[in-house]
Amino acid sequence: MPVKRRVNFLVASRVWAAEPAHESLVENVATSLFNRIRSSWEFRECESFGRLSKRAKILNLKSQEVWVKEVIKNLSEFRNRRIAPKLLSLLWLFAIAWVGFLWNLGNIGLVDETEPLFAEAARQMTVTGHWITPYFNGETRFDKPPLIYWLMAVAYRTLGVNEWAVRLPSALCAIGLTCLGFYTLWKEEGRRKKEEGRRKEEEGRRKKEEGHDTDSDTDTRMNVTVFPPSVSDSPTLPLSPSPRLPLFFSTPWIGAALIALNPQTIAWGRTGVSDMLLVSCMCSALLAFFLGYTLEEQREKAEFSTVSASRFPNKWYLTFYVLIALAILAKGPVGIVIPALIVGSFGLYLGNFRQLWREMRPVSGILIILAIALPWYILVILDNGQTYIDSFFGYHNFQRFTGVVNKHSAPWYFYFFVVLVGFAPWSIYLPVAIARTRFWQRSYWRRQPRSAQLSLFALFWFGCIFGFFTIAVTKLPSYVLPLIPAAAILVTLLWSDIIAGNEPENRRIKLEKKPNSLPRGLLVTYIFNVIFLLIVAGATFYCYNWLGDDPAMPNFPQAIQQSGLLIVGGAIWIITAVAIALLLWQRQQRWILVANLIGLVAFIIFGLTPAYKLVDINRQLPLRQLAQVAVQQKLPGEEFIMVGFWKPSLVFYTQEPVTYYRAVTKAIDYIKEAQNQTSPSVLLLGYPEKFVQLGLQPNQYQLLDSRGAYQLARVPRQAFR
Repeated sequence: MPVKRRVNFLVASRVWAAEPAHESLVENVATSLFNRIRSSWEFRECESFGRLSKRAKILNLKSQEVWVKEVIKNLSEFRNRRIAPKLLSLLWLFAIAWVGFLWNLGNIGLVDETEPLFAEAARQMTVTGHWITPYFNGETRFDKPPLIYWLMAVAYRTLGVNEWAVRLPSALCAIGLTCLGFYTLWKEEGRRKKEEGRRKEEEGRRKKEEGHDTDSDTDTRMNVTVFPPSVSDSPTLPLSPSPRLPLFFSTPWIGAALIALNPQTIAWGRTGVSDMLLVSCMCSALLAFFLGYTLEEQREKAEFSTVSASRFPNKWYLTFYVLIALAILAKGPVGIVIPALIVGSFGLYLGNFRQLWREMRPVSGILIILAIALPWYILVILDNGQTYIDSFFGYHNFQRFTGVVNKHSAPWYFYFFVVLVGFAPWSIYLPVAIARTRFWQRSYWRRQPRSAQLSLFALFWFGCIFGFFTIAVTKLPSYVLPLIPAAAILVTLLWSDIIAGNEPENRRIKLEKKPNSLPRGLLVTYIFNVIFLLIVAGATFYCYNWLGDDPAMPNFPQAIQQSGLLIVGGAIWIITAVAIALLLWQRQQRWILVANLIGLVAFIIFGLTPAYKLVDINRQLPLRQLAQVAVQQKLPGEEFIMVGFWKPSLVFYTQEPVTYYRAVTKAIDYIKEAQNQTSPSVLLLGYPEKFVQLGLQPNQYQLLDSRGAYQLARVPRQAFR
């Protein structure tokens, strides 16, 4: 649309608002111009006009004034849309995704003991075509629902059966969660800019009232007709001029980095298990809830009464229900219990639970969840009966919460250390971020608009998950993985407030007024940041003393010490700590965040990734090599037996059933009493000392190969009689 036509339309609409006496005349002009805009090919093709037309059809507007305001708003969005920041943001998200989740994703083998269980169960689905009941090594596997197996099976069909396909669903889930977190924080940044512009306009208006502006009415009218409407007339128009911060200091950029680049998310986003799938579905559902929560407020302000009266919830609430259903298919009832606990407690705290209940349309939501998640549960129960109910709901859900399962017990304070290390180095700032929410000021939060309650919602998100799994008796580090995005949002909002100086009115007096400085209350946190990184550096230098407990890689401590990776990793953290101390000394605190991020990324690239490769060479590579030898040497009908330990990766890499016995005596009894003796010998894999415990002499078996800590041999059955 030509610039002249757009300016004329803005001028006419402003004159209309300034001169009520000419309302009818200007209304006709505005209507005519609006119709011409609608017929303009260029404007019809832009996204803003599409949204405007959709809104107009829904509203069935009666007043041309609302039409004019909507056009002004959408024209302003279209006129001020900049392409470069969006492209840079996409590149930033791609860089985060590549470093955190995609780089070297399939370059190491499956890690025993959990990852191969999922990989092989998904492979057997593709082989047998049985998509309802998961199987591993010829036995049912009721630990987890099937969604992760289905996704892996699709990846197998697309990429082949390999490590990349096993881990790709987890990586994509982590990337999707990061992108949705970026979008949510982008909306939050827009809200804060609007609030800042509104505050500056109020300050300007107050100065005018105090006599600082002596312009005449004529001059004021001339200014009004030349420039676009003020922020109060159109909240989406450009704000008052303010110092522009670098793009990498923006809230969504910081938030995306913190959500993705932390030890917990990186570890589980690169592992082929169901944990990241659950976290992505559950946390994306919570983000969708908050977006729907704020959308209802926007509709109320815009008087979207016809939409609010719909039988179905808004699009983000619908997304919330769909993601909850997928979370149930990812890991069971926990996928709905925890989000319900978070949303319910959040609504009760703010006193708007009944309103939430009405606008979320829970009946429709429950029907959506049941339609997506229930069919598989019905089919698997029909297929397996009470066995599945007792195993999945009884053992893997209820008993994990009320009792210790698989010896995974820990003290009540276990998750404090998990969050400290798993969210490092950002966890250092988490206590300050929580304290800055002032969650005890309930009356303050109840007065705030919904769009300003993201930090409070993130706090409930964090607190409910932390408390729920602290109460649970069985404890694993991965259980609190769903609170990491909430912690990232809290710390992100803390840093964005500090960097931009956007403090609420009732708290702004507590900040320092010096440029590039932060509240003195954070000084202790900065110092602890330096101390923590020095402790991590020291632990990195000397960790080889703690790595000799795994009998599968007895030579790993010497190997990693000789590789020099510990020196590189420790040096990175020392340099980062020194850089933070210098920035603090120079009062450049806003760059502390960047220093932490650079240090973490450097450690991932030059320390952690090579260490993963070294672990694979010492721990998993020998098993893969022996699996290839076993496939080549296995005779028809010969049974493959592993004694003394449980390494399910053998099943995946041999694609053959493997019999496991931890106790040597049970293995001997099984070989002696085996009914199906179709072969006079068995393939036996174990540590060399296990062969001695089996009572075998070197001349009683044929050693086929020896790799790492293992040896593979063909043993005649007569040797055990």
